[in-house]
Amino acid sequence: MKKDTVYLTMLFDYYGELLTDKQREYFDLHYNQDYTLAEIGEMNGISRQGVWEIVHRAERAMRSIDARTGLVSRMDERREAMRAISEALTPLLSGRDAAAAAAARRALDALKALDT
Repeated sequence: MKKDTVYLTMLFDYYGELLTDKQREYFDLHYNQDYTLAEIGEMNGISRQGVWEIVHRAERAMRSIDARTGLVSRMDERREAMRAISEALTPLLSGRDAAAAAAARRALDALKALDT
């Protein structure tokens, strides 16, 4: 369940602006600010079920958009590839070949720059 929450917040980072104001507000309160559905409902004068429906609709909308665009999955694949490259380069830093160590450092710095 925790991994799904991380995925949903990533979807929100990418697609949150495409939601309605109410969907964006309730989703943010629930997932990013850790309010319960009942608390959100009480603050806005609607039932817990009403809040759940709005949040659930927001989730479905963002999942649907991502299914078509694939941005979040491509970002995950890119991050994983960068991690694997970094792991492969790191041992070269402590090797005897100074030129290889310098090249590995430049490559790692370039990877770090891509990640920001």
